[in-house]
Amino acid sequence: MQIHEIEEKDNKTMEQIIKRSLESFNLDIPGTAYFDPQLANLTQFYKEQSNAKYWVVVNEHGEVLGGVGIGPFEEEKGICELQKLYITPEEQGKGLSRKLMNEALDFAKEHYTYCYLETMEKLKTANLLYTKLGFQQLDNPLDGSDHNTMDAWFMKKLS
Repeated sequence: MQIHEIEEKDNKTMEQIIKRSLESFNLDIPGTAYFDPQLANLTQFYKEQSNAKYWVVVNEHGEVLGGVGIGPFEEEKGICELQKLYITPEEQGKGLSRKLMNEALDFAKEHYTYCYLETMEKLKTANLLYTKLGFQQLDNPLDGSDHNTMDAWFMKKLS
């Protein structure tokens, strides 16, 4: 397995992984990443933002198995957002999410003080991982979110 920054050739695969994952949880609804306008071109989207990156994990054949991003949320307050963490169903449970998150959080520590994320309560396995990696659950979302369907929010102080 290898992790690298997303390239143009990875865009379509990541879009399919994200959409398929959301469909599997009946989350292909407005207010989720499913309808994000940048979903078809994550490479360009992350290049256009300051202090933002998106990584993919690939197998030995170069096939994309998943990805994760860090983007600014409230830069003036030192807050970034962990975004679009998705792994193909066949590769879930093998530690890839943790590896991707470690890569993303290492980058985030260089630019931000806090990392925020939004998710759904029903994504129990993901939420357990967030907690294990030091995220604290919040009672409410931070102002400024585009994903108003989410019902679980987490924050981590980066050090």
